[in-house]
Amino acid sequence: MLALSPRLRATAAPPIPAARAWSARYRGAAGPMLDLSQAVPGYPPHPALLQRLAAAAGEREGAAYGEIEGDPALREALAAELSATYGAAIAAEDVAITAGCNLAFSLAAAVLAGTGEAVMLPVPWYFNHRMALEIAGIGAVPLPCRAADGFLPDPERAAAALDAAGGRVRALVLVTPNNPTGAVLPPDTLARFAALCRARGVWLVLDETYRDFLPAGAPHALFRNPDWRSGVVQLYSFSKSYCVPGHRVGAILAGPAFRAELRKALDTWQICAPRAAQRALAWAVPALADWRASNRAVMAGRAAAFARAVAPLPGWRVDALGAYFAYLRLPDGAPDAEAAAEILAARHGLLGLPGPFFGPGQERHLRLAFANVEEAALAEVPARLAALG
Repeated sequence: MLALSPRLRATAAPPIPAARAWSARYRGAAGPMLDLSQAVPGYPPHPALLQRLAAAAGEREGAAYGEIEGDPALREALAAELSATYGAAIAAEDVAITAGCNLAFSLAAAVLAGTGEAVMLPVPWYFNHRMALEIAGIGAVPLPCRAADGFLPDPERAAAALDAAGGRVRALVLVTPNNPTGAVLPPDTLARFAALCRARGVWLVLDETYRDFLPAGAPHALFRNPDWRSGVVQLYSFSKSYCVPGHRVGAILAGPAFRAELRKALDTWQICAPRAAQRALAWAVPALADWRASNRAVMAGRAAAFARAVAPLPGWRVDALGAYFAYLRLPDGAPDAEAAAEILAARHGLLGLPGPFFGPGQERHLRLAFANVEEAALAEVPARLAALG
């Protein structure tokens, strides 16, 4: 066989299809399959948004190439919303639109680091972040997070890890609310990380895909610092907030020096993000603010229902919970996470993802994405977990 890319061959296979192969063996003994493997909204897009998506898809303008950094109307709408959310002056020129947030991360990594350099990822990490770095030939320096801390990364341990890396690390990535744990970094912790990154000459990359599911109020004050454009990059996804993951629209918020290099990668890797979705979302950002707030309440209700449901289970422990996710510690005596996840899916109809999919040292944890099922279905989770034995 002819040779293929060694980087791709060294990269792990996509985790969710691997897990769904386990669920394909389930024969229905416990009832319908409960698929808590993927972070997808458990409700449809707003009907008016669907109508606008359909209309925009049928318009000639939406079939043409758009501007490299995104349609102006969407950039302006998102900048206005970000300014209100963070209490900061954010301009449309600070925003670039991407074909999804996974691509936004890959683009950001390409701008910030190269072969032989590294990015620091808290562990457990989002597996596609690790995969993107592997494919690009960029190292991943792990920053272990502890269950005792609710899996929140610690700035002091990060400082020590940066020093130990000997200057290889070009950026530090924080995901808040976190995937896979759901943990939310407090504003003061984010401020400490920003100060650390400035002191070490390292970029801070904030993946805030799930920020719309935080309680109302400014998530942090980093964008009120006029120097943020020279050291902070924010990633965002429209997929969860607007229930349009199939349309692949994300965003990068960054300063002019970063964006000058980003435009090269944007023009090469995507040319432009999907036009019809951009046009519909430019309307949706201001128009659906109340609808998004109601969905935030729905997700908070599902998180509370999940916590209540599993609390009485002997041996199981919720080590972190928030946004779309619960990160559960397996009981003593249960198999390690990958074997446990396979048993739960193939025999008991509960599909989650094992901790090792999210990095080293996670053999005793499972991630369950409770967002994509209604509260009545969540009530069935404890019995299926208990069946693991």
